Amino acid sequence: MDLENQKRVKEFAEEYGCENIVVLLGAAEGEGSGLAAETVTAGDPTFAGPLTGVELGLTVYHVCEPEVKAEFDEAVYDEQVGMMEMVLDVDDICSEMSSIRDEYCKYL
Repeated sequence: MDLENQKRVKEFAEEYGCENIVVLLGAAEGEGSGLAAETVTAGDPTFAGPLTGVELGLTVYHVCEPEVKAEFDEAVYDEQVGMMEMVLDVDDICSEMSSIRDEYCKYL
């Protein structure tokens, strides 16, 4: 997650409260998704951005997770995400995201 997005997430969390924020990710692989998820839950693991040492514990999901996918109109999801989903390792992404939520999320 780039430094500008870290700053925006931190500002939203301060303005609206961590319990009112859900972060939706769309990285193309599990490791990248996990890194971004860890950043908004446990703090920036690279120690480079505004979330370094900041444990927000935010609720975080990937757009391809079944519980998120179910919230979209099927036609819109297929149009916007469907093609990418066919080449993603969705199981790996779901596993990574679930692991991060189980370990760091405070507001499930």
